[in-house]
Amino acid sequence: MTMGQRRSLGERFRQRVGGVAAEAFFQGLSNAARLHPQARPERHGVEVIRDLDYRGTGDDFHLLDVYRPIERNEPLPVVLHIHGGGFRILSKDTHWVMGLAFARRGAIVFNVSYRLAPRHPFPAAVEDVCAAYEWVVENAARFGGDPSKLIIAGESAGANLTTALTVATTFERPEPYARRVFERGIVPIGAMPFCGILHVSEIDRYFERGKLSPWVVDRMREVSSAYLSGPEPEHGIDLANPLVMLESELEPDRPLPPFFAPVGTKDPILDDTRRLARALERRGVPCETTYYAGEPHAFHAFVFRQNARRCWADAYRFVDRCVAD
Repeated sequence: MTMGQRRSLGERFRQRVGGVAAEAFFQGLSNAARLHPQARPERHGVEVIRDLDYRGTGDDFHLLDVYRPIERNEPLPVVLHIHGGGFRILSKDTHWVMGLAFARRGAIVFNVSYRLAPRHPFPAAVEDVCAAYEWVVENAARFGGDPSKLIIAGESAGANLTTALTVATTFERPEPYARRVFERGIVPIGAMPFCGILHVSEIDRYFERGKLSPWVVDRMREVSSAYLSGPEPEHGIDLANPLVMLESELEPDRPLPPFFAPVGTKDPILDDTRRLARALERRGVPCETTYYAGEPHAFHAFVFRQNARRCWADAYRFVDRCVAD
């Protein structure tokens, strides 16, 4: 075995151990938070319908939960929420707080899981969220939602998938799963990519911002290598890099919706949100980009923090404006 091979094995081992540790950490936080009395949906006037199969496969990756106000005047706006986790870890169950947060403000929330890399590399996750979008458009009304007032939201990897799905509704793409979404003819009234990793294929660009810890470097390289570990798909990897599409000269076939793109100033992937804001401004698309001083990646998940509460208040105002327009 060469030295290079030994380094490669060592790097893969560190990435695997780091990924397991990260998943255990966030799963533990989620489980602990559920024990708090304020985590009970009924205390917020919300009910939850769990584990609906949006692809009919019986696979846990293809389940979603519905969060909705117990007392409601139908139909209500709809939020499709897509969890983060570097395309490799976590699920709808770790991101229950997002479903609860939107539902307690009067939305019908569909909180989805999807297939994870490296076992299921790109384009599996995009294919799944496209299928979830179709399912929500078709089924939202029976849960009290209005599919014509649909907003897509997600953080980190979920922000990537949020942006890719929004692209699929507005650009006529060749991928069969994206084409089916486009043919539905329903464009979201808003897109909410929180702290997104929006350009996966050139991960080393993040390191130009300054010194990052070895743990962070490994996690970020792991995101790219795991998500793009499969053979290149027939139609390329455009939808793995939705930011690059929005920066291109391609014109959408339907108008893009307004965006809300919050991020912390200490987030190592901050630059992708800055690039998104510039790309949308050039296209004349409204983009509310808010930078929260001193906050790390996915800070809004820690809802007890002042800036997290501020971020959620900003998000609610964005939803209200989209629904009112």
